Amino acid sequence: MKKKNLFRKLMSMALASSMVIGLTSTLSGCTSGSDTITLDVYSQLANYSGIQTGWMADLLLEKFNVKLNIISDGNGVYETRMENGNLGDIIIWGNSPDKYATAVKNNLLFDWNEDGLLDEYGPYIKAHMPIALKRNQELTKELTDNKSDSLYGFADGVATSSEDHQMFFYNWDIRWDLYKKMGYPKVKDLDDYLQLLVDMQKLCPKDDSGNKTYAVSLWPDWDDAMVMYVKAMATAYYGYDELGIGLYDCKTGTYYDALAENGPYLEMLKFFNNLNQKGLLDPDSMTQTYDKMIEKVQNGGVLASIFNYSGSLAYNKKAHTEAGKLMYCMKPEDASPIVYGMNPAGGTYVTSIGAKTEYPDKCMEVLNYFATPEGRMTYSYGPKGECWDYDEEGNTYFTDLGKKCNENKQTKMGSKHEGTFHDGEMQAAFATWAIDAENPDSNGETYNYQNWKSNVQEAETDIEQDWRDKTQAISINDYFEKGAYTVAPGTSFNIATQDSELKTTWSQVTEEIKNSSWKAMYAKSDAAYEKIVNQMIKNANEYGYKTCVKWSKQQADKRHQMELAVTSKTPESDK
Repeated sequence: MKKKNLFRKLMSMALASSMVIGLTSTLSGCTSGSDTITLDVYSQLANYSGIQTGWMADLLLEKFNVKLNIISDGNGVYETRMENGNLGDIIIWGNSPDKYATAVKNNLLFDWNEDGLLDEYGPYIKAHMPIALKRNQELTKELTDNKSDSLYGFADGVATSSEDHQMFFYNWDIRWDLYKKMGYPKVKDLDDYLQLLVDMQKLCPKDDSGNKTYAVSLWPDWDDAMVMYVKAMATAYYGYDELGIGLYDCKTGTYYDALAENGPYLEMLKFFNNLNQKGLLDPDSMTQTYDKMIEKVQNGGVLASIFNYSGSLAYNKKAHTEAGKLMYCMKPEDASPIVYGMNPAGGTYVTSIGAKTEYPDKCMEVLNYFATPEGRMTYSYGPKGECWDYDEEGNTYFTDLGKKCNENKQTKMGSKHEGTFHDGEMQAAFATWAIDAENPDSNGETYNYQNWKSNVQEAETDIEQDWRDKTQAISINDYFEKGAYTVAPGTSFNIATQDSELKTTWSQVTEEIKNSSWKAMYAKSDAAYEKIVNQMIKNANEYGYKTCVKWSKQQADKRHQMELAVTSKTPESDK
């Protein structure tokens, strides 16, 4: 046996002995906190540094006699910890494949198969996440040129089945109360949708404060290679997913570069220009923040949104719904919005254990707990029995406290725990199972409270009942499942890292596309619009647009092959 393995065995034995002594002391009436272990959790996803507090801290202390010291990422944090050769006891990786690869190559991660660690302390993970574990070992092989197949963790958001998909969030929300007053006009395509928005603004020209209403209100905060909302419109309508400098059809593998003539990006750019020419596009869209946009939605100043979070979730407050107002789904018949499939191999954020930890068993016990159904539920909703539970039929429900906490995270947790629900939320920011994965402890429900039978009850208002009656659906998921939609298969695809030369070209090209797209949106005539778009295409090509498209198509081909493997198709059968 290697010396380090023997040392770890001896440490574990010593720790076990000390815990027995500590337990004996407790039972005999002597209390001591000397056995409590503090685990350093270095998380690249955390927005908090310090000791975990609140109800989660109480639970971890009670179940495992541990405290968590959260170490968030920041300038130089990773480099300093790498230089010291100690990343922490538990490591939560963000979207940083290069940093993860460096840690693997420098032997800074603990092999979960070493000394039977996974077998003994992670039995639930081993039994229920085999595909996610296999994927991690395959990644190790890739990073070490097949010299090692060590197991260094699993990725976030694991699904129980490749048949599962996430909740719909391209919801095509509109002001349903106005749609009802209009007599529920048929909306087949984008032309019908545009006319609907024109008529809706005429019916409701002012918001709650007397300001002018707009059909849509955009924001530039999330723009990347293209204007986010423009490319997202193509995703909501055609089901094409953003990839590189264009859009990708996961049904066929076809790639549409952003500036392709008659392509989906430019089609949607013209749609927003048409909205602007008709006075339906919020003139602040190019300069306002996301928060300012949301304020307008909450104040009734926005009549439609393709996203739920900037539509129904923001607008449907008690004051509106009790007044008979509602934003809810109304998808054009021809639209096939994307919904993302889930992957039994997980996502891109890996959870690992540090090679220098003195407590690999404790680290694994904690991770294994959060991989159990109870642990996953507790992570999101608080302690079982206090905040949630199952009824006699296995259906999940909130307790009175849990419902209050879910509606308002600043709710006090009562006498058992200090602080609010938010104070006790896990600050390390990691996930085991996907929120929309099936919970095997329930009666066929998922971890997502929105799908629990207890939360899909009678309509709370007459206007919501009207939506149900007209659509013959009892929930948002039910509504979309009955219509056309596109599932993007969940795979382990990660877009490749660009070299320095491509990064420079990419930056110039994408800045041109974003800036000119906004200008084109606000063009006052078709002729002015065409002039701006033509100049954008010319400038982008001069900066090296074709090089960016070539790289993007290579990524699309890679993704398509991985999706074919997941869906058990072959390129031949796809033709």
